[in-house]
Amino acid sequence: MIAAIGVVFGDIGTSPLYALKECFDKEHGIPFNSQAVFGIISLIFWALVIVVSLKYVLFVMRADNKGEGGVLALMALSLRSVKHQGGRVATTLMMLGMFGACMFYGDAVITPAISVMSAVEGLEIAAPSLTRFVLPITIAILIVLFSMQKSGTAKVGRLFGPVMVIWFVILGVLGVYNIFRAPEIFHAINPYYAIAFIRTHALQAYVVLGSVFLVLTGAEALYADMGHFGIRPIRYAWSLLVFPALVLNYFGQGALLLTNPEAIQNPFFLMAPDWALLPLVIVATLATVIASQAVISGAFSLTSQAIQLGYVPRMKIQHTSDREIGQIYMPVINWMLLLVIIWIVLGFKSSSNLAAAYGIAVTTTMVITTILACVVMVKVWNWNKFLVAMIITSFLVVDFAFFGANLIKVEEGGWLPLALGAFLFFMLMTWHKGRQLLRERTAADGIPLAPFLQGLLAHPPHRVAGTAIYLTGGNTLVPVSLLHNLKHNRILHERTIFMTFRTVDVPYVDDNARIEMKDHTGGLFSVVATFGFNETPDVKEVLTLMEGKSDMHFELMDTSFFLARETVVPTKLPGMSIWRERVFAWMHQNAAKPTDFFSIPANRVVELGTKIEI
Repeated sequence: MIAAIGVVFGDIGTSPLYALKECFDKEHGIPFNSQAVFGIISLIFWALVIVVSLKYVLFVMRADNKGEGGVLALMALSLRSVKHQGGRVATTLMMLGMFGACMFYGDAVITPAISVMSAVEGLEIAAPSLTRFVLPITIAILIVLFSMQKSGTAKVGRLFGPVMVIWFVILGVLGVYNIFRAPEIFHAINPYYAIAFIRTHALQAYVVLGSVFLVLTGAEALYADMGHFGIRPIRYAWSLLVFPALVLNYFGQGALLLTNPEAIQNPFFLMAPDWALLPLVIVATLATVIASQAVISGAFSLTSQAIQLGYVPRMKIQHTSDREIGQIYMPVINWMLLLVIIWIVLGFKSSSNLAAAYGIAVTTTMVITTILACVVMVKVWNWNKFLVAMIITSFLVVDFAFFGANLIKVEEGGWLPLALGAFLFFMLMTWHKGRQLLRERTAADGIPLAPFLQGLLAHPPHRVAGTAIYLTGGNTLVPVSLLHNLKHNRILHERTIFMTFRTVDVPYVDDNARIEMKDHTGGLFSVVATFGFNETPDVKEVLTLMEGKSDMHFELMDTSFFLARETVVPTKLPGMSIWRERVFAWMHQNAAKPTDFFSIPANRVVELGTKIEI
């Protein structure tokens, strides 16, 4: 639970640094008075209750795909339930899920930037002479954070967990310290104040909702990181520590504003006595570094799932734990995120400017999560449709209210995560469509495997000692690499295995159901190895399982792996437009090598080239 606090709750746990300050931004036009304070604190409280406690912790986190969470796991769960309804429904759900995942990346590049920068900006209050160092310090901290990722989520969590526990205790203590000065702030628990605020200020209140939403950033990461730690530690941590600490702190900030309206310039840091200000800046900086961990871990998980589901080109994946298969590190994603984040920090220059860009991507993902959760409730859990309609309608009203409020921010900076998400969505859909065309062209030109092997055994070529493993995308057609080998070398190994890797829409597959073997006689075998979308295929693991299921024994130094190195040639054939085909060809060329992705010893690989027109 402590490790989960260190990784999962950092984002939502550092929102008090900037959320209330942004709610009272002068550009919103809200008159500063006690009724406005009560109204906004009430809105914050009920937003946390409805969106996080009820929607995510109570309902959405029940929709785990064999322990794995996140919008892609939810998409896979909903897709499995509508397969019988035809392609259009499944395609719509697939595109919703992928767009939600792309919007998550829009959040993943802003969270570290706004979190770390808002904490370092505390120096402007503690030591105004250090203001010019805010940007360099922010960038240095981010570089250190991303350099630590290769150590793994578990180690980072163990390091960060105790710090975050201290952080949440400090949030609660600061809140109580200020609440004693104005205990009437607890009246804001009454939703009447939130409703009255909305009725009184109408249009301005709608704008303020975009800032109120900042208290919810991190709720989606809560669900995306579920596979790292499990549902129970996350639920217990939220209920026993995180939620009470956040509520006390926001109410404490409200109490401070009732007694000292001038504190609105930075209510969080002004909650502390003067002697505690500099230590608070240091602890807040540590907490915001940790806050970034939630979305970084979530980005690794989502990318890995998207690769296995066939929406992203293969990339190098490093498993960082022997016990938790979901704990991974992806170098390409890690350093790309860092470069984009540094560019954002230099471009926006302050947390207030970044707040305008924050929220639209997260609200989009939240709306999509609610829609997919509705499908799961009806199709998978078989809940009463009237009950589901009541629950989902309530959540969608809140989701769309926040979504609409954040749309106002598009011109001020909200375009950035939207543009990034749209670009990623285009790339993912191009890759998915290109792979589909590739399979169709291969199938159209392919030779059925069974009759080919019968003819081959009837008139066999020269047989040589050793084992040949041909990796192929399907187990019904002759691998192109075998045809090339027969054509040019005119030999067949005494033991020849056609190996196919298949990914299914569950996160993990039991080893007992991992492989299916078929003996074609004459030393020829077909093997289908099945992996979940949260697993990384491993050839050596498959060979070990084959030894356990048969009397085979494999010596890697006596085994050759034959791969077809496909070169994609864009043409004017029906499919995609020529420029999208060129984009796909570039992505295909730069994907990770099969030897790296499938953990094949590089010195045992034979690659045979082939061109495929799409």
